[in-house]
Amino acid sequence: MKVVIFGASGMVGQGALQEGLRDPDVQRVVSVVRAATAKQHEKLREIVHQNFLDFTAIENELTGLDACIFCLGVSSAGISEDAYTRITYGFTIAAAETLLKLNPGMSFIHVSGAGADSTERGRVMWARVKGKTENALLAMPFRSAYIFRPGIIQPLDRIKSKTPSYRWIYKAATPILTVARRFSPQFVSTTEELGRALLAAAKRGTGKRVVEAKEISVLLQTLS
Repeated sequence: MKVVIFGASGMVGQGALQEGLRDPDVQRVVSVVRAATAKQHEKLREIVHQNFLDFTAIENELTGLDACIFCLGVSSAGISEDAYTRITYGFTIAAAETLLKLNPGMSFIHVSGAGADSTERGRVMWARVKGKTENALLAMPFRSAYIFRPGIIQPLDRIKSKTPSYRWIYKAATPILTVARRFSPQFVSTTEELGRALLAAAKRGTGKRVVEAKEISVLLQTLS
């Protein structure tokens, strides 16, 4: 199969990219990024593109795909609702609409977040916007669409957050996350586990359209 990943330079996206490159069932991984990375692999095609609200210029690179794993996201801290919506909703839907036009038979797997508000009416801004994005994706006529709502994510395999402050937090919290992962795996997912689960959903589906944090580890065991 051929997979496109958005947000492969982020922490979750790095996990999805690593698993895609390792998986023998994946022939090709297309990674759409805004800044070039040093990642090289015989199966990888990296596309640098700046305008994530308009993918017209690279449409010829986005055909013949079987699945999309969309991991692109931004923290809501310190930005306005308009700015957060532009990235969280606008970028996602622009990519989804383009891919649906070019690959109507593909699967779309979207990484959202625990606490997303599917009613779109709650008081928490980021939860409303994520819920709005989820609802729009699930209404699109993809072959299949799945939403993942991970909770705490532990980075492995030298994967790091792009946000400097987050890197310090994750480094300091590593012992705690390791213990929490052992005793409460339903609340903590590693980047490797989440990447494998996203890829498994792309290949075989999940049985349910919205996968909550506590279900990811169980789902991975079922799909593996």
